[in-house]
Amino acid sequence: MTPRRPTPDCVVEPLAEHHARAGFTCGVPELDDYLRHRIGQDVRRGVTCARVLVAAEGRCTVLGFYTLSSTIIPLKDLPPQVAGRLPRYPNIPATLLGRLAVRLTHRGRGLGEFLLMDALAVSFRQSRIVASLAVVVEAKDEAARVFYAKYGFNPFPAHPSRLFLPMKTIERLILGAPTRLK
Repeated sequence: MTPRRPTPDCVVEPLAEHHARAGFTCGVPELDDYLRHRIGQDVRRGVTCARVLVAAEGRCTVLGFYTLSSTIIPLKDLPPQVAGRLPRYPNIPATLLGRLAVRLTHRGRGLGEFLLMDALAVSFRQSRIVASLAVVVEAKDEAARVFYAKYGFNPFPAHPSRLFLPMKTIERLILGAPTRLK
């Protein structure tokens, strides 16, 4: 599946040195600081992979970004109806969508959805090489929780700001088959 493109003049690509990050502002100081000062170190150290949304022409100004890394889900943290179908390993492999942000000046154009769909597509493809049960997110605030819930992410029973979307659901979304998002 190719995520719906909000505008034909944007592309998502791996973070590189030529991407202008200094002027990025999404309205969340923690995310702004991360993109400006720490993301490059995390990529070089191999603890995250970062992809940026840039204008197709020039490909320098970062309009948005997200990060992906491996994580685990303790089996005991999953809802019983999900955990009951899994092997009794103490931890289950997953993909962490660690950060996702869109430049303030570009909000309202569907770029957040576009980045999320790209992250889900990348996560799904990778799960065929390295197993992953789900994509996990940690919602920073209520607005982020609502955003992820809109796309079918389910909260962990004991941690409502931590949500997951099963890879089987992502597979149905990507392959275009009808799906119930819960």
